[in-house]
Amino acid sequence: MRKNGSMRNLLREWQGELKRTLTGSADAVPDWVPRLADGDDAGYHLPGSAVWAVHGSMPTIVAGIRALLMQALHPGALAGIHEHSNFRADPLSRLARTIRWIFTLTYGSRAAADEASARVRRLHEPVQGNYGDGHGSVRRYSANDPELARWVHLAFVDAFLSAHKVWGGPIPGGPDAYVREWAHAGRQMGVADPPMSEAGMRQQLDHWYDNGELLTDSRVSETVEFIRNPPLHPLLRPGYRIIFAGAVYSLEPKYRRMLGLHVPQLGPLPLPVKLATKVTLGVVHLALGRGPGPSEQAARERLRRLGCKFDC
Repeated sequence: MRKNGSMRNLLREWQGELKRTLTGSADAVPDWVPRLADGDDAGYHLPGSAVWAVHGSMPTIVAGIRALLMQALHPGALAGIHEHSNFRADPLSRLARTIRWIFTLTYGSRAAADEASARVRRLHEPVQGNYGDGHGSVRRYSANDPELARWVHLAFVDAFLSAHKVWGGPIPGGPDAYVREWAHAGRQMGVADPPMSEAGMRQQLDHWYDNGELLTDSRVSETVEFIRNPPLHPLLRPGYRIIFAGAVYSLEPKYRRMLGLHVPQLGPLPLPVKLATKVTLGVVHLALGRGPGPSEQAARERLRRLGCKFDC
């Protein structure tokens, strides 16, 4: 009996740390989530959209890690992170801010989404400096630079779409619909003419690779090591290692090589990373609770109040 009680306590502690990592609180939703029910319009995205399908699924956890790895390959983006953020001391705060922006654009009213993007752009204003590019020249960077924003946007779209294609369900309208719908997020961040199809997205993403704009150096290695071993609660580390391996598995081989990463193997045989990641995401889903998340629930509450039948 005592053993069963200890296991239940351990499970509750694990669930609490998991929720704290993803939401900032072990027993309550962040205060901005209920406010997604406010507003007088339906928002940029609706139930049944590709964006709701992708962002409401568990593979987003893998996608977040993959996006960080990809973004690290651009020396301008990496310089901004290293020189203007405290990600080493408080990585979860940056994660929480990113989640807030994504979910507000996904589930909030248009007014809330516009304000969320404007807030991010204001935070980006002082993020400026110099960096050495892949050709040995010194260049100026700004977090609000349209082309730097384009790299961050494309790395995000690529990561979320790729992870969902491996571990998620069907996407309404297919991958092109997701790229097209989420293009508005790129425009809100200053990206001119973001790609509107999966093929266009990959073509633009590979532009930096083909032109030698991406860079691997000691700073990239340091960042990859931090993403590999973040300061998580010990109870979360075994699951995180599997999800990190899933993010590495989902990367295109050429980017994986640049990052110095490999799909785990046992001798000559690759380990079943895809299956292990699927199982881990299922366990996380059970821990967080099945059914729509609180952000989606708040959005549906707003839509019901507005009299929408989810096609407004």
